[in-house]
Amino acid sequence: MSGKLKHSEMVRMLERSLTATPEHRRGANTQYEIKDAGLAAFGVFFMQTPSFLAHQRDMQRKQGKNNARSLFGVTTIPSDGQIRNLLDPVDPQGLGEPFWEVWNRLAVGKHKQLDGYRGISDTWLISLDGSQYFSSQKLHCENCRVQVRDDRAYYSHLVMAAMVCAPGKEHVICLQPEFITPQDGHEKQDCEQQAIKRWVERHAGRFSDWGVTVLTDDLHCHQPTCELLLQHKLHFVLTCKEESHQGLYEELALLEKVEGAIQTRTVRHWNGRYFERWIYHWAHQVPLRKGPNALRVNWCQWTSVHETTGEVLYRNAWATDHPLDEVTVAEAATAGRSRWKIENEGFNVLKNRGYNFAHNYGHGQQQLSMVLLTLLLMAFLFHTALDLCCEMYRAVRQELATRRTFFDDLRALTRYVYFASWQQLIKFMYQQLELAPG
Repeated sequence: MSGKLKHSEMVRMLERSLTATPEHRRGANTQYEIKDAGLAAFGVFFMQTPSFLAHQRDMQRKQGKNNARSLFGVTTIPSDGQIRNLLDPVDPQGLGEPFWEVWNRLAVGKHKQLDGYRGISDTWLISLDGSQYFSSQKLHCENCRVQVRDDRAYYSHLVMAAMVCAPGKEHVICLQPEFITPQDGHEKQDCEQQAIKRWVERHAGRFSDWGVTVLTDDLHCHQPTCELLLQHKLHFVLTCKEESHQGLYEELALLEKVEGAIQTRTVRHWNGRYFERWIYHWAHQVPLRKGPNALRVNWCQWTSVHETTGEVLYRNAWATDHPLDEVTVAEAATAGRSRWKIENEGFNVLKNRGYNFAHNYGHGQQQLSMVLLTLLLMAFLFHTALDLCCEMYRAVRQELATRRTFFDDLRALTRYVYFASWQQLIKFMYQQLELAPG
């Protein structure tokens, strides 16, 4: 399919996944469809208002039509309790395809929405990072992670997020997540490392061979993860700290005594206020760990120094399989540093900019919390895609300046006024703000 992505197309992607969800109910009590429950919950996350559905029920009673149906395809609006009951048994893996449909349209579309998003060696940079999104000492389900401290049980849910990021780019592109949850047939508690393994095994084949560079923090810079990535033809640039890689840094200490073994490049950089000295060090084929059969990796370090004061402004180091030279060492370091975008443009936005990532929208007894978080991440992705693809959407967002103002206006408009489509709604805002060229 050609052309820029539209809101209606993305909603249909989600609708198809929800329609394909197996029916788990028994008996004749099927007044509401699972599809309607999923689309209704998604509408709440997309509009960033828990009261969206209540307002649309009121509109339906008064006007005989509502925005939940026109904007999100909800045929009949279930109650909050019915939504939770209908979605609790749903497998969140079955809702993953819209993430990939949106990604494919953005990545291969002729309109170049992701122009400039590729990094070192013309690869996509995918940052993988875990985060907790629910915790309680009382509420829990069979999929909770359990930790016991001081003889008290603490229950939580964690997710391994995957986001495409790029240096200098405002947006991250959210891909299908992997949940950190007890796995069938495994006695040990699940963890981030196992979640990364599952994500790679499930999704590496969606990308061209060696077309991706994976970014992670130091926790995952170890041989099993590196070998897994190489096995699936994925590059890596992984944060590599001295305190957790004793063998590697002992080797580097020895190489420092050999002339030319560790190479250096210095660049003078003006940041708009003062000059910095960017100092790159790199070495080839050093052991990632102690002992025999250690994987050999390339290592690089980037240090930024205030030219006038000598203050160290930034320093970090990475292990990578990319070949390094005077050009690629800067590309590798820039890619490695962009890993923080999953924290800043990803989790920070999700937690503090209206999505309420860590809010308990409903815990359930089976998989509700994971289903709801999947829909929340999808809402985040859809807004990102609209910002990249829709000029009117982007103009309205820029004119209203703050995210809060934009969503406040959305909430007010859809509470009182019926819009036949999302396009009509965003066009109304565009015109009322007098953004059309004169």
